[in-house]
Amino acid sequence: MSTQVVVLGSGYAGTGAIQRLEKELDGEAEITWISDHDYHLVLHEAHRCISDPSVESKVAIPIDEVKSPSTEFVEARVTGVDVDERAVELDGGESVAYDYLLVAIGSSTAFYGIDGLEEYSLELKGLDDAREIHERVANAAGDATASEPATVVIGGAGLSGIQTAGEVAEYRDDHDAPIDVVLVEGLDQVFPNNDPELQGALRRRLEDRGIEIKCGEFVSKVDEETIYIGGGEDEAPEELPYDVFVWTGGITGQKEIADCAVDKDERSNRIHAASDFQTSDDRVFALGDSALVEQGPDALAPPTAQAAWQAADVAGENVARALRGQPLKTWTHKDKGTVVSIGEDAVAHDVDGVPINVFGGTPARMLKKAIAARWIADVASVSRAIDAWGDM
Repeated sequence: MSTQVVVLGSGYAGTGAIQRLEKELDGEAEITWISDHDYHLVLHEAHRCISDPSVESKVAIPIDEVKSPSTEFVEARVTGVDVDERAVELDGGESVAYDYLLVAIGSSTAFYGIDGLEEYSLELKGLDDAREIHERVANAAGDATASEPATVVIGGAGLSGIQTAGEVAEYRDDHDAPIDVVLVEGLDQVFPNNDPELQGALRRRLEDRGIEIKCGEFVSKVDEETIYIGGGEDEAPEELPYDVFVWTGGITGQKEIADCAVDKDERSNRIHAASDFQTSDDRVFALGDSALVEQGPDALAPPTAQAAWQAADVAGENVARALRGQPLKTWTHKDKGTVVSIGEDAVAHDVDGVPINVFGGTPARMLKKAIAARWIADVASVSRAIDAWGDM
């Protein structure tokens, strides 16, 4: 029986690794790709579907356009990994055997044990989430009036939160809908722990779009109608009534790998991986948001699409090298800059080859489009990238 290589996940990490594995192995081993949906989602553009659901067809790329015919694709939800038996367990009781496994199933939303947060908030981790946000926003606006507008609150002012707020504002303006948009961040600035000039540029554009920003107090509780912010033993929390609440405040590991016998971070349940993506089990590799990938002493790769995209190429090659008994390559993340959408506007920061630290307007918008188009062209085709250009 030939060597069995199994890849879990169809995000940036899994998709990129599959394509490198196909190139490296070229029939040398059998490749099985497992994901719970039959498309690759261009996740950093999924927020576009909040304002315009028709964009779905541009950001969801069918698996058959991505993989080679020789790679077997299994559409199923992973329920566990047994490293002793070298088997991936699937819903329905089936299992898939492996000789080498690459885990790239992404992350889940972190709710930090905050009372009511998971129960009453929406999240943005996939197309179904974007559809639900769109529908809930549209329904709330339909029930509102100019004198009593709907309130849409986005919790967390990181990349996902900022882009979600921008799309809700875009929907409001496109439909002349009575909506108030509020962005809540527990730390003192939007886009925390980033360049102050970038933070200032993002705040100005958010406020120019009529988005209210509340920084400096964490969400402490949520119920069906109210978000409670801050508060303590001697201070009552601020009460923020809402109609729609989207939570983007952090990530944690997937529950599907909770019992997988490889070293994981106890708090986040993400898999520890060396800079060559190998885990504590030499037959298991991990990358993307599933993993905490070492980048030197006390440093980890960021949980970004850019990092997963870069890492996938080396991870795919390393799995091929491992099965041949060759030494593994190490990977170092190179930050090529950041581009953040705010509806149809965008802000770019520290972009490779650009002498300006922070810029917005048309150059930033064109750069954001180009990044998405390049990825789509790489994993699918130039024609699909061209078709998607206008909606990015």
